[in-house]
Amino acid sequence: MNNAVREFGRKIRAPFSKRSAFKALEEFHEKERSLDEIVDTAIKFPSNGLYRVSSIQQRSEIMALATAVAAIKPKNVLEIGTARGGTLFIWSQLATNKVVSCDLEDPGIRLPLYQAFPPPESDCKVVHHFGDSHDTGFRQRVEAEFVDEPVDFLFIDGDHTEKGVEQDYNDYHHLVRPGGLIAFHDVVEKQAIPTNQVYYFWKRLKLKVDFEEFINHPDQCGYGIGLVRVPEA
Repeated sequence: MNNAVREFGRKIRAPFSKRSAFKALEEFHEKERSLDEIVDTAIKFPSNGLYRVSSIQQRSEIMALATAVAAIKPKNVLEIGTARGGTLFIWSQLATNKVVSCDLEDPGIRLPLYQAFPPPESDCKVVHHFGDSHDTGFRQRVEAEFVDEPVDFLFIDGDHTEKGVEQDYNDYHHLVRPGGLIAFHDVVEKQAIPTNQVYYFWKRLKLKVDFEEFINHPDQCGYGIGLVRVPEA
């Protein structure tokens, strides 16, 4: 089946996929969920087609990061790299005020689903910006989201080139409050895709920050999360 036929089929099924996705979300919100349940749902949300939500993560790694983020009781989260919305789902369960997620692609019809991620009793809002995170105008739009309150947690999982991830760090880390957290995905050296070069920036950065690594296996290919703890003062 070629891509055009597959995409046509997804569009035909979109109303059914939408109904299924929102029903799954409603059922998830029917009771209080543990962090384990949140992470498991983010990795494989029960939806498909144009409403598919998923997260390409090693469970032990993203669970360790979610635990660290939950411990600081975040109000505001900034995510560079939405992909299929899996990690956005996690942060929207933990933040109490706002989650801003950024991606090159317009989420299109998935946006209302993303905006519905926070629990019904939560005051958290999900905001999505699409475009190049390296553009000055884009950065200014993101900065405007946090004029009144700083970011508690910044997750960088967008451009994976060494230059790109370094620019995302340089452009957005000033938004994170003292005592906040910054995390990077795909920090292990061995990668299946040559343009996944986060390791090379991470290797330089961790020489001058308070860091922690969540790596499932030292010999794994891909994945790995690096966590920076921003100094209190």
